[in-house]
Amino acid sequence: MALITFESVGLSYGGDNVAHDVSFSVQSGEFWGIIGENGSGKTTLMKALLGLIPCASGRIVLGDGLKPNEIGYLPQSSVIQKDFPASVDEVVLSGTIGWRGMKPFYGKKERALARKNMEMLGILPIAKKSYQELSGGQQQRVLLARALCATRKCLVLDEPTTGLDPVVTAEFYRLLNTVNQNGMTIIMVSHDVEEAVRSCTHILHLSCHPLYIGTAAEYKNSPIGRKYLKETAL
Repeated sequence: MALITFESVGLSYGGDNVAHDVSFSVQSGEFWGIIGENGSGKTTLMKALLGLIPCASGRIVLGDGLKPNEIGYLPQSSVIQKDFPASVDEVVLSGTIGWRGMKPFYGKKERALARKNMEMLGILPIAKKSYQELSGGQQQRVLLARALCATRKCLVLDEPTTGLDPVVTAEFYRLLNTVNQNGMTIIMVSHDVEEAVRSCTHILHLSCHPLYIGTAAEYKNSPIGRKYLKETAL
């Protein structure tokens, strides 16, 4: 059974239909890039997957024992995120809240997982620093580590490189590919079509008719892929 299946999903935002009859399956270990023009329903699709909003039609089915509160989520950057009044390790540990139950304190299991993810993302040396004092790239690593602490199976990322410079962006995508190669399924909304095609295994292009749903390699050679990649390169 697929990890996530979208069955004829329709989505609405602000009373307007933004997507309809979206059907595809995500298998464990895949890296999906969700692309399309503004207003095409990319972020709305992610919110429906997370159970934050209902589908206007159809349904989203989770398999392999995956539950909505076990999906790691890295939202778009916001002022709130940048102003976390906490240390790096406290922010990362907060990712375990969804699955650790009603325990009032973090235990050895949670701390070991946080340490493992901070070490993998190269932020263990700054574990005791204030999150507010970090650079944008460091903050995104911290939030990625927090999202990894929330899940063992699936990460959802919404425009994770917005506001980052090209060097930091390239490094962040390298980290995502490492995480994916370690077995994590990733679904990422992105405005960076070229990088999505380069990094992802599969592409869902929402703002075209019919929708493009397939591998990244096939997307590059499809009519919509050739058109869109040429336009973004201008």
